[in-house]
Amino acid sequence: MTTTTSAATLRPAWSRDEGAARVRALFATAFTDEPDGVWSAPGRVNLIGEHTDYNGGLCLPIALPHRTFVALRARDDETIRLVSAQEASSVVAVSLSSVAPGALSGWAAYVAGVAWALRQAGFVVRGFDATVDSCVPYGAGLSSSAALESAFAVALDEVFGLGLASDDAGRARLAAACVRAENEIAGAPTGGLDQASSLRCHAGQALLLDCLDGSVEQVPFDLSAAGLALLVVDTKAEHSHATGGYGARRATCEEAATLLGVPLLRSVADEPDGGATALARLDDGTPEGSVRVRRVRHVLSEIGRVREFVGLLRSGAVDEVGPAMDASHASLRDDYEVSCVELDLVVTAARAAGALGARMTGGGFGGSAIALVRAGTESAVAAAVAAAFAESGLGAPEFLLALPSDPAA
Repeated sequence: MTTTTSAATLRPAWSRDEGAARVRALFATAFTDEPDGVWSAPGRVNLIGEHTDYNGGLCLPIALPHRTFVALRARDDETIRLVSAQEASSVVAVSLSSVAPGALSGWAAYVAGVAWALRQAGFVVRGFDATVDSCVPYGAGLSSSAALESAFAVALDEVFGLGLASDDAGRARLAAACVRAENEIAGAPTGGLDQASSLRCHAGQALLLDCLDGSVEQVPFDLSAAGLALLVVDTKAEHSHATGGYGARRATCEEAATLLGVPLLRSVADEPDGGATALARLDDGTPEGSVRVRRVRHVLSEIGRVREFVGLLRSGAVDEVGPAMDASHASLRDDYEVSCVELDLVVTAARAAGALGARMTGGGFGGSAIALVRAGTESAVAAAVAAAFAESGLGAPEFLLALPSDPAA
């Protein structure tokens, strides 16, 4: 369901009732019975702190109002049966006892992987029937996979009485299970940002996530009070964490940490000189050394930008974070080299139309960008971006508005 204004398509979030009705109706059709309940989890937008999670750094995401909904009924055997409104209409069947790294592919790997990871952690989880529907844009870099995992995590937590979703410490354990599912079963080498966002963000808050120890802090992020809005632009450029570019960046960072004799690059970022000495050590005059320096420079500077951004939020200067967003995009484009023509065009066009700041968000190589704009100018900025895409011969992007929203439940 979409609406069109000023040549820009705005993707609305479903209400909880609408999402629940959709998956219940799908469940009745697929399994001719009633589910035990309905659960949902949000996608996320990362305000700043990109590619820092797997380096033990800092991130600052918010949960989107756009959610993935799951209707689920527990079974007494090891069978998992799945139907998704976004995929082929036929039932996907998996034996839970056969789930293992390398054994599954496709979207069912993310779901079965969560059950597998919870069992690996010592919890009793059996098979289940489930249906899925979602208004989180797929492949847009807005964590549709983490929303899927997290919705199943809270569903399995409740139907099998695991007792984890009732407090933040338990939700951190659910997030860890979702990360294992994505890394080991789905084969995507992501960090923990996305799952923590979907399970641990709060409405009206940005989540300051310290990926070194998994601790979180809720930071007020009241856009309406500041007279601002956050416009998300789905470029429609193909995006996937399971492809090689993301893994290559992570491998380079891990190699650099090994060369520096530290477990994670966060250790370097916390040094008194901010990592300047470490960067000099990595510059061995070879092309490979130059790449390592640029990758590490992004990580170190991005951690600093998260701290700057959070400091501005705490002081009430929400409208002053734009330069940090702009600098983040430049670093991701030039040092980390994960931007693309479409993402750069969004940033350029949004700024020209009056955005206070703009940057790509998510892993890059396509996906989405965000623009911080004055309230009331959202349509004008979106129209300017849509016009820039049309003038460049690119397909039409899609837009949504991001408001800090509730976690998985």
